[in-house]
Amino acid sequence: MSCTCNQIIARKNLASLLPAKMVASTNLIISCNFSCLPLKVNPKPKSLLKTHYTSLLFSNTSTREGLNISNLVKPQYIYNNKKGVLQTCYSTLNSDNKSPDDQVLDKDATGGGKEGERDWTTSILLFVFWGGLIYYVFNLTPDQTPSRDMYFLEKLLYLKGDDGFRMNSVLVSLWYIMGLWPLVYSMLLLPTGRSSKTNIPVWPFLILSCFGGAYALLPYFILWRPPPPPVEENELGRWPLNFLESKLTSGILLAAGLTIIVNAALNGGEWKEFYQYFRESKFIHITCLDFTLLSAFGPFWVYNDMTARKWYDKGSWLLLISLVPFLGPALYLVLRPSLSEMPVSQSPTSSEEQ
Repeated sequence: MSCTCNQIIARKNLASLLPAKMVASTNLIISCNFSCLPLKVNPKPKSLLKTHYTSLLFSNTSTREGLNISNLVKPQYIYNNKKGVLQTCYSTLNSDNKSPDDQVLDKDATGGGKEGERDWTTSILLFVFWGGLIYYVFNLTPDQTPSRDMYFLEKLLYLKGDDGFRMNSVLVSLWYIMGLWPLVYSMLLLPTGRSSKTNIPVWPFLILSCFGGAYALLPYFILWRPPPPPVEENELGRWPLNFLESKLTSGILLAAGLTIIVNAALNGGEWKEFYQYFRESKFIHITCLDFTLLSAFGPFWVYNDMTARKWYDKGSWLLLISLVPFLGPALYLVLRPSLSEMPVSQSPTSSEEQ
């Protein structure tokens, strides 16, 4: 079937669907896209070359001069009576109406919802979890040795001198590693964990985490709304980003954590005693639960920081390693690219100077 025959079939099929006045109009532009079919049906057809023909039919030659390709909009699909023929016709009529395909694209571009609308499901679930956790801590945790808990706390804070009692090595290692967790989360949340859609800063929660751990960080997780605000160029050289982005800081953090964990692992004979403390002591029970929560939320914030730095393609293998408590996130902090290597926004003052 030649292209001339295809043009005649396309004009006849479209003319049967449109009013006569519309067909007779000289401003109508028709484009037909379909594959050519063989003239005769062969029971054993040979392989056909699928060639796509596009033809523009003009009822007036003057229209060709004023043709603007951008005016060809929104296709209408017309099925021919003949099997296997699909015609795609474009017209300049009703150019303001959007096709379903464009509506889907617009919906994807806007996030599939109304502007400014937020899904509160995750925040509600986290709030319920946090409320249940606080209730468990104050009402359901074991509290059989309150006086011993106070004694352990004073010994760990060096408020008591050497009285001949030797502290459990696993408990001491847990206490030291809990002191390093706030620094890990500060390096993960500043600046890529900040919230640009709320006026709630992250630094008060990070300071409180030095005393309350994950119990103090969870309220920020509930209120957090990504994406993070852009980092200005002059921020990189100021406190605290210059300290938190330093490879020296992350290297010392990893070395200290590795030393503490190895020390706890080598004292295998004291784990049985530590487990007994966990079952009796509210202080040790709450601390172990805090360590578990910080380890559980760590991989998510590693992923968030990784994607914000556009390093997911190269560093995605670190997500599996980040599941290792403390050591995984600490290793990521050593290997991640620095913010100075990423594109940053300039402050208004620096842009004016340029």
